[in-house]
Amino acid sequence: MTGRQRTRSTFLPRFLRPTGPFRSAALSTGALAACASLAAGCGIVPGATGGSGDDSIVVMTWAPEDTAATNKPGMPAFARAYARWINANGGLNGRELKVLTCNDHNDTVDAAKCARQAVKAGAVAVIGSYSQHSESFLPPLEGAGIPYVGGYGVTNAEFTSPLSYPVNGGQPALLAGLGRELAADCGRVTLVRPDTIAGDALPAMLDAGLTAGGHDKAVDQQAAEDATEYSAQAVASLEEATDPGRTGKAGKAVDGCVIPALGDRTGTFMDSFRRAREDYPDVSTATVLGSVDQTVINSTGGASSAFEGAYVTGWYPVAGDPRWDPMRKVISESAFSDTRIDPADTGVQTTWIAYTVFKSVVESLGGGAVTADTVTGALDDGLRIGTGGLTPTLRWEFTDQLASIGFPRLVNANVTLQTVREGRLAAAKEGFVDVTATLENADVG
Repeated sequence: MTGRQRTRSTFLPRFLRPTGPFRSAALSTGALAACASLAAGCGIVPGATGGSGDDSIVVMTWAPEDTAATNKPGMPAFARAYARWINANGGLNGRELKVLTCNDHNDTVDAAKCARQAVKAGAVAVIGSYSQHSESFLPPLEGAGIPYVGGYGVTNAEFTSPLSYPVNGGQPALLAGLGRELAADCGRVTLVRPDTIAGDALPAMLDAGLTAGGHDKAVDQQAAEDATEYSAQAVASLEEATDPGRTGKAGKAVDGCVIPALGDRTGTFMDSFRRAREDYPDVSTATVLGSVDQTVINSTGGASSAFEGAYVTGWYPVAGDPRWDPMRKVISESAFSDTRIDPADTGVQTTWIAYTVFKSVVESLGGGAVTADTVTGALDDGLRIGTGGLTPTLRWEFTDQLASIGFPRLVNANVTLQTVREGRLAAAKEGFVDVTATLENADVG
């Protein structure tokens, strides 16, 4: 990751976004340059050429790939598969969907390049994407009026920009829900999180859940997001979590809990943690989906791993839920055995939901023009969108409850509670848990 710039994006209200001939001219000029731009790191569904000169619909999906930190290759890979599938089934309202993809390399400069390439290509939306660098990619999108639909929720700016339409509650909801669940069962809690701008926002959300349950705030343990081992951090987290004097339910003495939230490096941390934990056998673990999935559990020992019995919060139903069957159909018919696309990956799941939202928007426009302006117009006018029960009905308004803590675009604060049982992720509670009230009390500084 390059530099930890703490710049704030400049958000443009809808009435100040470029429209009419100025915007059209910019997009037409950009379309001619799209192919040259794509050579710098973006891809495109075979047969598509970019641009907006025909009746096709151009969108972009980006994520980091082949980096030393968090990688989400399944998101752009699934977006390409979705385009193949939707086009083989008549397109979006009879129009061809062209998906551009881009690798932001977990880098501020490359994230901005991806956004500028979306503008040049005449993309009407960026859909189902992951990037830590909202300070770099949001200004170019906002300047061109391009909506950011269904981002992963890794930065707070995704919940403030008027051009962002998140489909989940991001890290804030996951950590608030986890903290609320652990408050009664844990002694001292240690959060191990990345020493990044995105990581800086995590402690307040976990603390909101803990304090809602009458618990002390967590110890904030920072770590490099691209380290190759975490021995020192593992020992420190265990020492901090040890608090034998605390009692939990029914007066039973409880020890502490360590919560690793290091994205792709959580598995690496757990290798160090497992060795260090021999001297702290009573310390428990818990985490959030995105930092752990079934692959990580398997690689750290399955039923004998340190995650056995741990709580894990997620945004959506467990991967085996039949509500995911439509997504699995797309994967089976159009992914061509692409091993990057894992139906249990929260990134892939988020991209599926984001494209489900976009499909509903296009259908709501009927035979009318599909542009960045008409897409944002439909979403801003209160369009209600169902996702087959994977989320509550989505609708984006600036009057929602969480505007009071600076998250006016966070419209889905529901989480699911899962647990690792015999080495497998399983539902710990049926249905969703709404953490809106918990987040309302978060101290976001």
